[in-house]
Amino acid sequence: MNQGKARSILALGTAMMLTAALAACSGNNTDGNGKNGDASATESAANPSGSGNASGAAADPFGKYDPPIEITTVRNLSDVVENNVLGVLKDEKLEDNRWSRLYEDKLGIKMKYNWVMKGDENSDQYLQKMNVTLASGDLPDLIPVNATQLKQLADSEQIEDMTSLYEQYASPLLKKILSEEGSGPFDAATFDGKLMAIPQTGSSIEQAQFVWIRTDWLDRLKLQPPKTMDDVLAISKAFAEQDPDGNNKKDTFGLAITKDLWGGAMGLEGFMAGYGAYPNIWLEDSSGKLTYGSVQPEIKTALQALQAMYKNGELDKEFGVKDGSKISEVIANGKIGMEYGQQWNSIWPLQLNKNNDPNAQWRAFPIASVTGDPAKIPLKFSTTKFFAVRKGAAHPEAVIKLFNMHVEKNWGETQENEYYYAPPDAESVWQLSTVQPAPPKKNLELFRTLDEVRKTGDKSKLTGEAKAVQQKLDAFASGSKDGFALWGWERIYGPEGAEGVVDQYDKNNQFLFDKFVGAPTATMVERQSTLEKMQNEVFVKIILGASIDEFDKFVQDWNKLGGEQITKEVNDYYASMKK
Repeated sequence: MNQGKARSILALGTAMMLTAALAACSGNNTDGNGKNGDASATESAANPSGSGNASGAAADPFGKYDPPIEITTVRNLSDVVENNVLGVLKDEKLEDNRWSRLYEDKLGIKMKYNWVMKGDENSDQYLQKMNVTLASGDLPDLIPVNATQLKQLADSEQIEDMTSLYEQYASPLLKKILSEEGSGPFDAATFDGKLMAIPQTGSSIEQAQFVWIRTDWLDRLKLQPPKTMDDVLAISKAFAEQDPDGNNKKDTFGLAITKDLWGGAMGLEGFMAGYGAYPNIWLEDSSGKLTYGSVQPEIKTALQALQAMYKNGELDKEFGVKDGSKISEVIANGKIGMEYGQQWNSIWPLQLNKNNDPNAQWRAFPIASVTGDPAKIPLKFSTTKFFAVRKGAAHPEAVIKLFNMHVEKNWGETQENEYYYAPPDAESVWQLSTVQPAPPKKNLELFRTLDEVRKTGDKSKLTGEAKAVQQKLDAFASGSKDGFALWGWERIYGPEGAEGVVDQYDKNNQFLFDKFVGAPTATMVERQSTLEKMQNEVFVKIILGASIDEFDKFVQDWNKLGGEQITKEVNDYYASMKK
């Protein structure tokens, strides 16, 4: 992935061409350019099952099944989808919405959910439900899994080999998008030379964190934005002690953190990066070997700082038992003035605060470092979701058609981005789609396009997503109340927007990429979740006041309980990829 590897997915070429051609041959009704988001071709009458294309030739990426087929799968229902999408679009449901209708109308694919779990897809509840499903052997046709679950399915030979199918059915646009960050996502889904799932590539750079700060509180207390970590600590202290909300009560906190410690909102990755500490990613040391960031001594320094902040009342006293939704309520109520998170934080949770208090104002600032030099911005390997197909499923190629349609209607020649991605009346409508790939640098490129428009004043050539976002910015500038999270959008793409900081990070070469991008090693599968749970429990205990020496014991335990072996396996893989 983004680690500077020049290999594309075509590096899989030899293995892909050698594996058997088992794909279906759809009717061909493209426009001659390989792009046809509105294709209505039926499956070839000579091949009604859609399950045999011995030639291995390219098939129609948008061929429609006639009669329609039904594909079973499972999924989570996040707070964003439940509240900001389905809660706003009253005529749409998870099982019946613009995306499910598109898939049925244009592809002849009916989606059926065997079960839907409320909450985040990384939550314990969702993972337990998925693991029970995998263990039962009663698998849906389309199986959304993480890297560890994918390896388990591949090892047990319960899923289809997608190698030749991907080559045949993936549209040129899909192949371009999924390969933009290199071969890492495909490496992670490849076992014994076979592609065993379609990786839903994420954007590494969109994981970049900022320090979001209430600038109205900065102004009230006559403070400047932070240039160093000492500044960050001073701002936190002032927000907790100097009554920034003016109610004559000591009821505000400096920094938002949660019991889960990490994540795109209220996560500590950005805070720790200020100390040169990079938990949960693999780093290359001076000898060229990989080491795990969570066990490096810089983590200890960052934990000491957080412990002092907690002792001083700068963190919510109950953070150790509160998840993101609970801490977001504290933010919404105007009691926290700073948090580390990604660019979308202005839409959630910060928009909640703006809705309750129109005078509240937040802005994303670059992560500060101890020295004042530009901080390195840690980016974890971002492809964490894969779509596998149950062994024996009638139409294994159907998932690739779903992927094709998703990217086509959002960014292709027949795009309807303002309807299928982020329409004016709702947020994150794209999350209704069963699959959700996206171009890795699309948001940064979008910001640069809009920034050029601000300089030239010429909006005439804006199309697609850029046009839709500019309309939101214009609506916000006009003072319109007709639109969802207009302030939040402006805080991302406006002249002071978070994407402007991403632009700065990118131009300054500040990104620090996770160096391990392969499939989970054997010991990772067996021990990683236990090690992560132990890590987070120890870190929370230290912040709450336990001896800082607990960190040294954690490092010893981590190595003894599997970390040392994982490190060996990771380095063996890393060395093999350099050959």
